[in-house]
Amino acid sequence: MSKHKKFETDAIRTQVERSQHSEHSVPLFLTSSFVFDDAEDMRASFAEEKMRNVYSRFTNPNTSEFVEKICKMEGAEDGYAFSTGMAAVFGTFAALLNSGDHILSARAVFGSTHGLFTKFLPKWNIETTYFDVVDLDRFEELITPNTKVIYAESPTNPGLQVLDLERLSVLAKKHNLVLIIDNCFATPYLQKPIDFGADLVIHSATKLIDGQGRVLGGVTVGRSDLIREIYLFARNTGPSMSPFNAWTLSKSLETLAVRVDKHCDNAEKVADFLLQHEAVEEVRYPFLPNHPQYDIAKKQMTRGGNVIAFQVKNGLSGGKQFIDAVQLCSRSSNLGDTRTIVTQPALSTHSKLSEEDRLAVDITDGLIRISVGLEHTDDVIQDLKQALNSLL
Repeated sequence: MSKHKKFETDAIRTQVERSQHSEHSVPLFLTSSFVFDDAEDMRASFAEEKMRNVYSRFTNPNTSEFVEKICKMEGAEDGYAFSTGMAAVFGTFAALLNSGDHILSARAVFGSTHGLFTKFLPKWNIETTYFDVVDLDRFEELITPNTKVIYAESPTNPGLQVLDLERLSVLAKKHNLVLIIDNCFATPYLQKPIDFGADLVIHSATKLIDGQGRVLGGVTVGRSDLIREIYLFARNTGPSMSPFNAWTLSKSLETLAVRVDKHCDNAEKVADFLLQHEAVEEVRYPFLPNHPQYDIAKKQMTRGGNVIAFQVKNGLSGGKQFIDAVQLCSRSSNLGDTRTIVTQPALSTHSKLSEEDRLAVDITDGLIRISVGLEHTDDVIQDLKQALNSLL
């Protein structure tokens, strides 16, 4: 059998070694620590002369299985599982950067990441400069002698801008910078940033990887030398993923391909509907031909994902009226769930940004982000239709 199995096979058949009980499904390893045979075994284990589980803040069979699966899916050398997506973002930067270092980030980032860059990292004299995701021609002008990292989401949250990962990789290698890509919206099933030159890939496993809105989780995978630094930081500071969450997420990965395919099928139908409704002023979806980065999306993604951004009439009040009018869709800040979710970023996920910062990344007052779920699309579209009709 080929060493490199297909995506779906690796997602299902990558498992930790069976115990003496010969179980078919991997059990939960709900233990905080592991025992040693003798004093020498203890010494060698803590000295990392032996590769074995010592303490679940370091490694655990469930977290190791989850990380191994993500590494296979992304084509990564190694990885580390965190308690949340934001723990993965912070832990990655905290491990790799020193006081005085500089981050060059895409301007369009998640609201909490923006807060990390503007409020918390400056406490340690780590500065961030934003670049325009649609104007990479001026990118190199922003690089300083202290720049160490290029960071970007693609597609971005919530505006669904798509960055040219290959071009970013060329620039990163030219200036000896670490390229970190948040691949949350696409998942490794739709996009593999490492194939386009990324050094590290971050996921909020809370989203499509879990897929049912049950548990929190995050993971960073990529170059083994960088992951080693992240691991050493994390094992001493404690943002590790719990064994229960890792077990849940590893099980979720078994169905990721079939779920994401269905999510994409549904999202395409919903996007087509939104394009036709007179209360909708603009629709953004990576695989719509009118998307500004459509050609880039088609080059580096296999499908467009399950998230759509659209602008409704009457700005802030129109958005609020739409949100209040939905009956089937959930009002929540999460995404990637089986349930279709709508949110108004200006009032929720990006409400801490100034109006100027929001508009700079096309987060207008009336922008709605919809995470299309797995319900029948007739029912989803009917709910969206009646909510949009309330704006007319």
